[in-house]
Amino acid sequence: MTTRRTLLAGLLILVATAAILLAMGRPPVCTCGQVALWGSVGPTQSQMLADWYSPSHLVHGFLFYAFLWLVARRAPVGNRFLIALLVEVAWEIVENTEMVIDRYREATMAFGYSGDSVLNSMSDVLMMVVGFVAARKLPAWASIVCVVVLELVPLLVIRDNLTLNVWMLLLPNDAVIAWQSRA
Repeated sequence: MTTRRTLLAGLLILVATAAILLAMGRPPVCTCGQVALWGSVGPTQSQMLADWYSPSHLVHGFLFYAFLWLVARRAPVGNRFLIALLVEVAWEIVENTEMVIDRYREATMAFGYSGDSVLNSMSDVLMMVVGFVAARKLPAWASIVCVVVLELVPLLVIRDNLTLNVWMLLLPNDAVIAWQSRA
């Protein structure tokens, strides 16, 4: 697949994802009426362009690139990119269903979480794209360093990151919730 076709397919995937999220009733932007570059911890966190969970989507890109390099190394990178993009947009759609939003509220420190705005979801997908492209361009050791830093910074600042988020969604732990609540 040529670069032009890959970009066109990617753009169509993004447009379809935004349309699906809007059809699901997700707000286009923050329900507070503001559009900001950064949503800090609180009710507007996943409503703005970026937030403390944006690094986890960069990590998705690094991990998707590494996984697809391992299992589909011979496939053209454009095809691997589109697979990663489809997985990411599928997650954004599933993440914004009432079932998953409720699960976040009950099993993680995301008390009061109401899901993402379409703006935030699209930004999350673009963060994955940046992570994927960075993983392709960087040496393996630099990608590993990036992932470690992208996991450590949110862990230190908000006591949450991709690793804890997945852990708490799958196997909630009262001790971890108590530790996170002291942030």
